[in-house]
Amino acid sequence: MAIAGSLALTAAATPSLAVAAQGQAARHGHAGDVADPQDAALAFDAGAYTTLTVTVDGRPVKVRAYKEICYVAAPVAAAAQQSGIFGSTTIGNTRCGYESMNVFVPESTFDDQRAPVYFAVNNGGWMASYIKASVNDGSSYNSATSNVGAALKAGYVFVDVANRSRGLIGADGSSPGKAPAAVVDAKAAVRYLRLNDAAMPGSAERIVVNGTSGGGALSSILGAAGNSAEYDSHLAAIGAAGIDSKGRSTLRDDVFAVDAYCPITDLGNADTAYEWLYNVLGTRDATGSNATPGDAAEIAAGFPAYEKSLKLRNPDGSRLTADSMLDTIEKEVVRSAEAYMRADPANTVPALGATFDITSGGPGGSTTKSYVNDWIDVDNAADEVLSVDMAKYLTFVATQARLKTTPAFDAVGVHGNTTSGTETNLFGPYTQKYMNYTEWSWNHNDVAGDGSGLDDTGLTWDQYTAEKSTTLDDQIHLIDPMDFIGTNADTAPNWYVRNGTRDRDTSFIVSINLDRALEADRQVENVDYRLAWNQPHAGNYDVPEAMAWIAGVVEKAGDPLAAPHHGSAGR
Repeated sequence: MAIAGSLALTAAATPSLAVAAQGQAARHGHAGDVADPQDAALAFDAGAYTTLTVTVDGRPVKVRAYKEICYVAAPVAAAAQQSGIFGSTTIGNTRCGYESMNVFVPESTFDDQRAPVYFAVNNGGWMASYIKASVNDGSSYNSATSNVGAALKAGYVFVDVANRSRGLIGADGSSPGKAPAAVVDAKAAVRYLRLNDAAMPGSAERIVVNGTSGGGALSSILGAAGNSAEYDSHLAAIGAAGIDSKGRSTLRDDVFAVDAYCPITDLGNADTAYEWLYNVLGTRDATGSNATPGDAAEIAAGFPAYEKSLKLRNPDGSRLTADSMLDTIEKEVVRSAEAYMRADPANTVPALGATFDITSGGPGGSTTKSYVNDWIDVDNAADEVLSVDMAKYLTFVATQARLKTTPAFDAVGVHGNTTSGTETNLFGPYTQKYMNYTEWSWNHNDVAGDGSGLDDTGLTWDQYTAEKSTTLDDQIHLIDPMDFIGTNADTAPNWYVRNGTRDRDTSFIVSINLDRALEADRQVENVDYRLAWNQPHAGNYDVPEAMAWIAGVVEKAGDPLAAPHHGSAGR
């Protein structure tokens, strides 16, 4: 495979890198292979670190920081000026700032190749994630509230992973972050860690992927689609480790565990699930957020058939369908409340007629609002839920934050809307700003000249996605964990998934479906799923519980240097 001149010079100047790459090939069952030149160029430099001192729980900890490691040999150049959720910004690393990782090694792990790797993806709303540093010299962390501090205290290698995704502006003005770029980059980062496993502290056999919202979705698809050959051509295009000159995979990209919060996933069906949930009991009407009731009803009408097609079952063996969904959600809410009350005698749920006092925001900007509890009746002394009024519960959820527009995730181009921040611009070719990715929005696109919809293409949804030259259906598929769980992909064996009981950013249905699918996958050994009591759309709010879970599955799995690998080394 051709490589850039600068990379070739780097490899030539340090011949030991090729030797290191050959050593890695031998370790993964390819001892007779000739080292791929791109793999040689991606060798880890163990001496290229700076030493930081941070404080964790009041005690100083020295950390080796390996900054902005480019984990691909052919990164996609970005424009210096980028526009994101928080406005316009100028980036310093245009060559590889969206395909780099920062690696932080606490002193207890300097010489430990068995330690887990805490692999943090930092996407919000499926937006592109520029390289960031969660660990900075002089910073202080409380391991009870900071997942960064807890990971360092536990002796885990902490990795911040950047990746391309929607909103990224390429150096040529195109949009090179379209799906499945985020997944491809995350897989490439995993492959970098596997390529260099023998040279790096920590074990690439114990990668724990953490993410929230869009990051929770990215964590989920990364965990679900391990070693799938469907990504190989995309990996080859960016010079990912472990793709040889013939485009064949010689390394694995499956992961050990997923720690996902409020995953915004199953995007191809997320609008349908959202509209069904918030219309079946009249929630949109009750909260004054039903501007287009006809649209909402049309979209919601597709949900029963979709849910039936999944063929999922609840823990008691009953089928999970539209008819049983509200009862299923209610049971999860009850389980959440009772788990909360049982966790600590001080944890109580307001009585009927009392108020939930909810604080939001941060230092200097936090506000507390009170909401009357008219929906859940509990016996705090017995740690027991007596009843839940689902209609009032969903209204309570939708009162915390106004419901999203209709449609919730694919609104650009619909009824003349070109300013929506929905995920529509995650799809389509690099040269196009956006493309509708759901059948309803495709059929209702009426923005002339945007290249999306029947109006511009002259093709219905089914006709367009059936065309061999179009890739929209592939993009939807390659970011959806539901399409890989239960298949021959090497799905992660361990899953910790949380979704707040006050989270209105996606339907509760999405995480419940994810859980039920994982439970049915024979490869999956441990699923810890729950609606997190009284939590909004957020993550890492239960650090001690999550870290205890990670420690437990790591201990159960045993020595990563002795245990057989999950998945296959090549294809």
